[in-house]
Amino acid sequence: MTELEKIECAKVYMDKLANGINPVDDSAVPDEDVVNNVRLSRCFFFVADLLEQVIENGGIQPAETGKKAKKRPLEIPFEKRTRFEYSVKPIPASEIAKRVNALRDDENMGKLSYSGIVEWLAEIGMMEDADMPDGKKTKRPTAIGRETGISVEERLGTGGTYQVVVYNRAAQQFIVDNLDAIIAAKNSCTELRGTPWTQEQDERAADMCSRAVPMREIAAEMRRSTSAVRKRLKKLGFDL
Repeated sequence: MTELEKIECAKVYMDKLANGINPVDDSAVPDEDVVNNVRLSRCFFFVADLLEQVIENGGIQPAETGKKAKKRPLEIPFEKRTRFEYSVKPIPASEIAKRVNALRDDENMGKLSYSGIVEWLAEIGMMEDADMPDGKKTKRPTAIGRETGISVEERLGTGGTYQVVVYNRAAQQFIVDNLDAIIAAKNSCTELRGTPWTQEQDERAADMCSRAVPMREIAAEMRRSTSAVRKRLKKLGFDL
């Protein structure tokens, strides 16, 4: 593994930790775990952003140039999607996101994260929360998801065996065919990520949830990810 690949791997770990995901087995970290402390979450996001700058600079730390420019929303033209490198062997969502991001027009454009793919699939009923033997929750494919080509593989790591969700050729095609919807969901709900929730935001999110407003719409209104909104609503007492 090259130094750049190690940095890219570290970036994936920081992204997962920042979003309350165990980077080892992709399970959701319990709400009470220290990883979900808002200060640590902000730190993880900060480190992930720094690593992204290093990656975009070819593995070299970029020189200090003042305030970081805001990246343009992710956009992948249709003609570029035909260049997506499909894998015959099932691959995880993080690898799919990496191959999608390789199609970006320029480095000043935002990126698609693996969680953006998984959250969108959960919203359309292809992924759902599943209880793990240790009491934690993680995302697993539903019957519809399995029919589409999403499955679970058991792998061996330094800490023993673990499970990972992978996508076959057909599932990869489904994601690429629906990039517009996935990217739109990703671009519309991350402006306030990592910032503390206010009482007004809690009340607004709770009201929308009580009226059965779709989670994606609540996330767009709150300008946060669906996973962040779902986690907050659970803390407010909603059984989701």
